[in-house]
Amino acid sequence: MNTERIEDILAQIGGGMILCAEAVKQKTQPLTERISAELQGAIDEIRTDIEAVRQRDPAAKSDVEVLLLYSGVHALLAYRVSHRLYLSEHYFSARLVSQLARFFTGVEIHPGATIGKGLVIDHGAGVVIGETAEIGDNCTLYQGVTLGGTGKDLGKRHPTLGNGVLVGAGAKVLGPFTIADGSKVAAGAVVLKEIPENSTAVGIPARVVKRDGSRVDAQNTDLDQVHVPDPVREEISRLEQKLEQMQKELDLLRKGGN
Repeated sequence: MNTERIEDILAQIGGGMILCAEAVKQKTQPLTERISAELQGAIDEIRTDIEAVRQRDPAAKSDVEVLLLYSGVHALLAYRVSHRLYLSEHYFSARLVSQLARFFTGVEIHPGATIGKGLVIDHGAGVVIGETAEIGDNCTLYQGVTLGGTGKDLGKRHPTLGNGVLVGAGAKVLGPFTIADGSKVAAGAVVLKEIPENSTAVGIPARVVKRDGSRVDAQNTDLDQVHVPDPVREEISRLEQKLEQMQKELDLLRKGGN
């Protein structure tokens, strides 16, 4: 420093500190903005998940109850974290988070799965969502649902669910096909092939028994997974009618012979 005045020395030190602070601010501002955006996005996702549960679960009494006591919501929160780690190629950390969530919630969601907004995992226990599964917006999964593979596919191995799809308790959807928008899979069904939009599939293996041709409102999805057609019962009824007709014809033949 080419001065002996203490005022000049302090002024130069202060100026240097201001320059350093400005440089640090310029370098850290993008990071700060990105963190702020990520945090806001996470908050919005949490709000959406809670709102979806409140809309579709009549047992939910408050936002606080849903946030603190619903295992399906906890599983989704953990998935959001593990999915970000997975996309950043921190695969071990991603799987660690998902496995911890599985231990505490009973829901196993692979970090590589793609899940839209407004998913409701009701009760949660035993739900499994595979690595290449894709789930659209405003879907509902009940306990015991599996979105899995058949074990013989490579690459895309798991199913894709469109928007507003409902999968009933214990149903298994196995393979890299699509269940289109607004469709329902009845409880206990095993789906092995594509389901068209706005359809109801039941049975093992599942088959489409109802398609109304009108689009289902994803925000007001019909959650009735009980009152759906039973194809086995319908087939038995048809056979009973056929046997009754044959019995009548046989009785007529016997009378004619006498």
